[in-house]
Amino acid sequence: MASKIEMEVELKSEVEKVWNSMRESTTLFPKALPQHYQSIQILEGDGKSVNSVRLVTYPQGISAVSSIKEKIEAVDDEKKFVSYSVIDGDILKYYKNFKGSLSVSSNSNGDNKTLLKWTCEFDKATEDTPNPDFIKDFALKTFQDLDAYLLAN
Repeated sequence: MASKIEMEVELKSEVEKVWNSMRESTTLFPKALPQHYQSIQILEGDGKSVNSVRLVTYPQGISAVSSIKEKIEAVDDEKKFVSYSVIDGDILKYYKNFKGSLSVSSNSNGDNKTLLKWTCEFDKATEDTPNPDFIKDFALKTFQDLDAYLLAN
């Protein structure tokens, strides 16, 4: 049975800026967040639309996962939503499948801040496999560092 982890983080950057940076992550993330991303290569498609496949390589030593291949499953620019599934890479040693989704919206306070929601769904390869909390922690750090980068640039 699939398990799920959800996270919400409030960012100071404007919604459009955050969403555009997500859509430009192939080129932006390795440049803006080299501590998290060594490279992101487009293998199929344009890297932004449904069925695009990207190879994400992480710097050595930051986790047990050195690279993943992800396929974009859904994109809705109007609703600022994207979902993807991992189709290859180290992570599939631990999880039979792994899907992520992300949405960006204005928070309800009307103060121009952004609410970013990230969800992952997974099936553990074995009963002993831990929940992917390290991936949640990595995602949170990525979003916080991206926010700091966007505010500074």
